[in-house]
Amino acid sequence: MATWSNFNLQNSASPLMEQIIFFHDHTLIILIMITILVGYLMINLFFNKYINRFLLDGQMIELIWTIIPTITLIFIALPSLRLLYLLDELNNPLITLKSIGHQWYWSYEYSDFNDVSFDSYMINYNKSDINNFRLLDVDNRIILPMNNQIRIMVTATDVIHSWTIPSLGVKIDANPGRLNQTNLFINRPGIFFGQCSEICGANHSFMPIMIESISIKK
Repeated sequence: MATWSNFNLQNSASPLMEQIIFFHDHTLIILIMITILVGYLMINLFFNKYINRFLLDGQMIELIWTIIPTITLIFIALPSLRLLYLLDELNNPLITLKSIGHQWYWSYEYSDFNDVSFDSYMINYNKSDINNFRLLDVDNRIILPMNNQIRIMVTATDVIHSWTIPSLGVKIDANPGRLNQTNLFINRPGIFFGQCSEICGANHSFMPIMIESISIKK
C-alpha cells in the first residue's frame, strides 16, 4: 500500500505490474536524456555569440533532428505495444470474479460457484485496532488464490466507476450496460488495496477495494 513520503510506484505484487514499472523506468531514462540535451542546447544559445546573417537553410541538421526523434519514439513505442498485448493476454483462468460498482460500494460474485455473492462496504476507522486501515478497510474482503490466473469481469449499475489496484497493475472502468474484462496473477500472499479512481460522485473515494491473497490450499 502507499505510505507517507513515498514518491515511487508501489511494490509490485504481479508480473504485469513489474513490467509496467520496467517500462516506466525505461521511458523515464529517455525523458531525462532528452531534457538534459535540450537544456544544454538552450543554455548554450544564451551564452554564445555565434551569428550568421546569410544562413538560409541547413538540410543536414534538419534531417538529423527529424530522424533522431523518430528513432527515440520507436524505442518507446515497441515496449509499449508489447506491454499492451501482455495486459490483454488471458489463458485458462482458474477462477472468475465479477465486480459490480454501485453508488458507493462494490459487490462481488464468484461466477464459478453457485450463489456466492456479497457486498463490500468501507468500515469505520478504529484507532484502537492496529489491523484497521483508515479509508481502505472493508467489511467483506475479496479472497483470491496466489500464483494462479484470475479473470476479473467488471461492470456497474448506475454511473461509471473504476476498479483500480495499483500494486497489481489493474485499472479498468466499470460502465453501466457493459462488461469489461481484465486478468490478475498475484505472485505473493498479502493484502492489497485499491479505490474507485473515477469521479463517480461525492463519495467515490469511499468505496475501497481490498484483496486478500492466500495460497490455494487455504
